[in-house]
Amino acid sequence: MNTKSTASSGIQIDWKRIMFLMIGIILFAVVNYSPPWPDAVDPMGKAFTLSPQGKAAIALFLLAGTWWVFEVVPIGVTGLAIGVVQALFFIRPAADAFKDFMDPSVLFIFGSLIIGTVFTKVGITKRLAYKMLIIVGERTSMIYLGCFVVTALLTHVMAHTAVAATMYPLLLSIYALYTDEEAPTKFGKGLFIGMAYVAGAGSIITLLGAARGIVALGFYEEITGKSVSFFELTYYMFPIGWLMVFALWGFFMIFFKPEKAVIPGLREKARQLSKEMGPFTRHEVIATAIIFGVILFLSLQSFIPALKPFNKAAVLLVSTILFFIVGILDIRDLEDVPWNIILLFAGAMSMGFCLWQTGAAEWLAINWLTFFQNAHWFVFVMAIAFFVMIMTNFIMNVAAIAISVPVALVVAPYLGVAAEVIVFAALVTAGMPFLLLVGAAPNAIAYNSGQFTSGEFFGYGIPASIMLMALVALAVLLIWPLLGMPILIS
Repeated sequence: MNTKSTASSGIQIDWKRIMFLMIGIILFAVVNYSPPWPDAVDPMGKAFTLSPQGKAAIALFLLAGTWWVFEVVPIGVTGLAIGVVQALFFIRPAADAFKDFMDPSVLFIFGSLIIGTVFTKVGITKRLAYKMLIIVGERTSMIYLGCFVVTALLTHVMAHTAVAATMYPLLLSIYALYTDEEAPTKFGKGLFIGMAYVAGAGSIITLLGAARGIVALGFYEEITGKSVSFFELTYYMFPIGWLMVFALWGFFMIFFKPEKAVIPGLREKARQLSKEMGPFTRHEVIATAIIFGVILFLSLQSFIPALKPFNKAAVLLVSTILFFIVGILDIRDLEDVPWNIILLFAGAMSMGFCLWQTGAAEWLAINWLTFFQNAHWFVFVMAIAFFVMIMTNFIMNVAAIAISVPVALVVAPYLGVAAEVIVFAALVTAGMPFLLLVGAAPNAIAYNSGQFTSGEFFGYGIPASIMLMALVALAVLLIWPLLGMPILIS
């Protein structure tokens, strides 16, 4: 079906785009102007009223989700619209709505993208790409696996956002050896979407991969009085994270099987190109030292109490400032920053805080979880994991954890469910938002490759999310009990 027609003036009309543009607006209007919704009542009998602002936040949530999935306007413009709608419809004051656009997390994304720019400009990514190709060889299936394994390993010691920014230019270098054509390919889609998915899978394994783990364990300790150590979390998450990495490799070999099974002469070509680069340049040495210093500092924050007060975004931005001071970057590099991606993530932050501060997120969580309060314990655990998985595609995974885990931990004892399995199941799905670009920074960074649309990302994210839920079920029923995790309480 042709969704475009040409008017007599010669202007092409994209009816599909207009349809989804209007669907988003209609959803917003219907929800925003609907009569007041019923209160949410938690298991203790406490009622939570959904304010007009909270209802409007849910309306905006539907509008943004529709526009992002179907990309009716550039994704960064949808992010911008989130702040505008909040201000014009008095959902939150403009000062609050737009303040989130400069949230430290957004600036962390900016700093990560700058690191990626530096890696590319000084040639570090090409060196890494050539070395990897020399090791993994000429089979595209092994190139997939090599890239995925390196991505997952890096998330054990650094934030998955920084890992995505590091891997992105490296993947561009590898892809340039695959084809000279500008049109997207299956291999290109699998390479970049796979990097985003695997960055999430690897980030659940240690507390260094993302902040969500610390938040969840904080709630767990506050409510239960027990604590989970760094190595205990890794002990339970290691098999789940790596099972998902290899499952995703199989997933991409099925859905994005490369057009070429082998790239003849690739290993020799990579070896020759590596040789031609010669010794490390002065800028490569300086850039490596700066980046390694920042990553080391951020990694040590989990172990050295004196370093914890330092904001991660501020520490990362030190590298950005140093790159300009030492002359590695100049004003032209600053102008080439992908602001579409930054505005996308800024809008996502504003959307998340909007749902949180208006009480809409809490109202949704209580309604969802209390619906399962009399269900079988396994259904309840899976319902929590599913809710977190959906919410983390729209709002920060930290916020998704914060609104669902406390409620779930209150309900869990009534069903005889151990608190540990609640927290760990939520952490698994919180780390892998496979549906929307705004779910995690690696998703947005991968999108910058131009290899896929937001609609394609969403479409392939559905079977990937089903696979994720199946893995959570396997962990709850088999893997974690075998490792000694308590599942039920007497």
